[in-house]
Amino acid sequence: MLATKQLECIRGERRLFSGLSFDAPPGTLLEVRGANGSGKTSLLRILCGLLQPAAGTIFWSGSDIHTLDDEFRARLTYLGHLSGVKDELTAYENLRFCATAGGLTTSTAAVDAALHRLGLGKFRDSPCRTLSQGQRRRVALARLCLAAARPLWILDEPFTALDAAALAVIKNLIELQLAAGGIVVLTTHQEVSITAAATRRVELGQ
Repeated sequence: MLATKQLECIRGERRLFSGLSFDAPPGTLLEVRGANGSGKTSLLRILCGLLQPAAGTIFWSGSDIHTLDDEFRARLTYLGHLSGVKDELTAYENLRFCATAGGLTTSTAAVDAALHRLGLGKFRDSPCRTLSQGQRRRVALARLCLAAARPLWILDEPFTALDAAALAVIKNLIELQLAAGGIVVLTTHQEVSITAAATRRVELGQ
């Protein structure tokens, strides 16, 4: 289970949110909503342990994530709202590099299968500088095909710049992860209907 207790986030001199407590049992989709600047990305980074909250605690299976350290990171897949692909690398090289850097076990066949699933098979050996914004986003999101063993996915705007076909693939990957008992935390400005055992929403800026 992922849970928080009395989280507070201050950026500069501005308090983005405070007193934020919630829990997300296995199989839960947690949607983080709010206007631009309300702290959605900051909250996701706090949940990943990448940003320190001004106050409060994040728990994974009852333990403070900062005491679990590498053990927690090994359970997590985080995708930010930026694609983060390197222009000079091919789609294959980018996916393999990002997956390996994230501690995911990969093989040539698994990476190729992930690219094919996201409709990128024919762009396998294309430098990413030649790809469209949507294609670059799909290269980044293809990591989810390799991350089924990670029980916690934290995704910042995963549906941005995707066409209908790619959106359907990502939606399906999320639903499969939830059905297997995973927890998915995401932000999105789009209304995408996702089937989950439980759906919870955190509204920021209210």
